[in-house]
Amino acid sequence: MDEETRPPEQPDAGSAVCARCGTVAHGDAAPLTWLRSVEDGQRLLFCENCARLHIRAIESRLDSLWW
Repeated sequence: MDEETRPPEQPDAGSAVCARCGTVAHGDAAPLTWLRSVEDGQRLLFCENCARLHIRAIESRLDSLWW
């Protein structure tokens, strides 16, 4: 019972966060391997793993809500 509990880490205001899985990029900017998308006027970032997993839907220009 002597364990110290902490709230989950919150990303910094400038950190890049995957819109699909919530992965936080290390550093101030999104890595070049991340996908950038604009849907309904909103800019979204997707990590490399999510982009690879859903590449066919992305190439078909489906909104991320569909995948």
